Amino acid sequence: MKLKAQNSDQKLRGGYYTPEELADFIIRWALHNEQSLRAFEPSCGDGVFLEALVKHPRFSQLNCVAVELDKEEAKKAKEKMQLYSNVEVLNKDFFSVYEHYKNDLSGKSQGFDAIVGNPPYIRYQYLSSEQRVAQADILVTNGMKSNMLINAWVSFVVACVELLNDNGRIGMVIPAELLQVAYAEDLRLFLINNLSSITVITFEELVFPNVQQEVVLLLAEKDKEASSKSKSSIRLIELKNLDCLTERTLDLEPIEYQQAMKDKNKWTRYFLDIDETNLIYQIQMNNRFVAFSEIADVDIGITTGNNSYFSVSKALVDEYELHDVTRPLIGRSSHASGLYFTDEDWKKNVNKGVDAYLIDFPDTPYEHYPNLHRYYIELGEQEGANKGYKCSIRDRWYRVPSIWAPDAFFLRRNNMFPKFVLNDINAVSTDTMHRIKFNEGLDRDKILLSYYNSITFAFTEIEGRSYGGGVLEILPGELEKIMLPNLQGMDARVVKDLLLKIDAAIRGNIDIEPVLDEVDKKVLIEFIGIDEKVVTTFRQIWKKLMYRRLNRKRRSTKNSVVR
Repeated sequence: MKLKAQNSDQKLRGGYYTPEELADFIIRWALHNEQSLRAFEPSCGDGVFLEALVKHPRFSQLNCVAVELDKEEAKKAKEKMQLYSNVEVLNKDFFSVYEHYKNDLSGKSQGFDAIVGNPPYIRYQYLSSEQRVAQADILVTNGMKSNMLINAWVSFVVACVELLNDNGRIGMVIPAELLQVAYAEDLRLFLINNLSSITVITFEELVFPNVQQEVVLLLAEKDKEASSKSKSSIRLIELKNLDCLTERTLDLEPIEYQQAMKDKNKWTRYFLDIDETNLIYQIQMNNRFVAFSEIADVDIGITTGNNSYFSVSKALVDEYELHDVTRPLIGRSSHASGLYFTDEDWKKNVNKGVDAYLIDFPDTPYEHYPNLHRYYIELGEQEGANKGYKCSIRDRWYRVPSIWAPDAFFLRRNNMFPKFVLNDINAVSTDTMHRIKFNEGLDRDKILLSYYNSITFAFTEIEGRSYGGGVLEILPGELEKIMLPNLQGMDARVVKDLLLKIDAAIRGNIDIEPVLDEVDKKVLIEFIGIDEKVVTTFRQIWKKLMYRRLNRKRRSTKNSVVR
């Protein structure tokens, strides 16, 4: 696997090797029938997939082309394949090889029946200028956007799908970002539009020893006629580890295919069964629910460029007499005790000695600043606070832009569920939280309550993203898609009573589910009119996705201890 890094030669040349059992499984799957005659490996490294190919019973009937950019790795692969005339290893850039085969395509005989491999995971900035142009051309030609966020593996997958014959199969080991990140949105839609059936296998445990990158197996078939008729199907299967991969894994797996929706939504929703997925779409179409974007603007928190310098404690405020140039700050999840961030909450943080102030130097001439303020600025320059990128591009590095107090805060990274907190004291936040500005004329308490229910919690898991550590992260664009029940017509007294109960549960750090039971009953069932069985299903969806995420965290921690 080719992971780009800053300091490791091994990572810079892609020195991570696909486990043998993984390569064997993909080869067995890809060469599914006797019509599979031409195979292709776009980034073969030292040849682990080729060795798996040699072991296949029909190897002698096949012809295979493999590509490897790194000279030493290509040499290893060639040496392993020197006895086999039906395997050609090319020490070339994949993009040039792709262009050759693409230009020569004149029918099915010129394409490939099976394409397998582990494409390089290389950030855009590490690609050569020629590779950037080639990658952009592949993406744009296929109706996708090209930008600096896209990793090389995306263009490899797209190009390989192009080179795949009808009824051919592609089996790739790719980053789990496929399922959930924004830069893979176009890729998800491309795959649905061009492949007739897609299986994604995920693993609870990390696949590559000593590498934190989470990967999935993309196993897909190409049938242009089926995909053109909106008959593309998809399923997600989660296994514990590589030991669970057997020849009959896919045959025995009870998870059904679902019709793939031709959109850019995250594929994590396909961890749900068909009935659960249908309920998701029903709520999105229900006019008694609104997307977060319909009731509020979502913005990232303040980007200071150096939180440790601009976020300060009372002791430092007193030392440099910064009282007139600071704002109340809510800096971390632990600083938000309940549903409302009050003056009392802030003062408790101040008294604990946490960094509860944000420095907001005024737009006045530097020479008019008090001496102690200038001393603090000079101290920052001595410590290099002014040299960070965000600070260095400002006209005056010590003046943080876009400081304003929102109506509410939404925690960016979370464990069980994200906190949504009203701002009662005109506090500000760093980019650990999102800033929420409500539309005019809306009752803020009713918006707050509309978030704390089983349906919205389920949508938070669906729209958010998680990594190997199990933390749920919500970005502004994802938060805007979360569905909320419209409670603007609900009795204010009922709303306040429920909010107080939720607030007490969160402040007391106790199980929220008993309160959630009451909220679901009064809000979703009685006020909105959702069937009780549907509400119960959404509670299960929330917990299913949450526990999957948290279990991955526990397994990741266990694995790290073992190593």
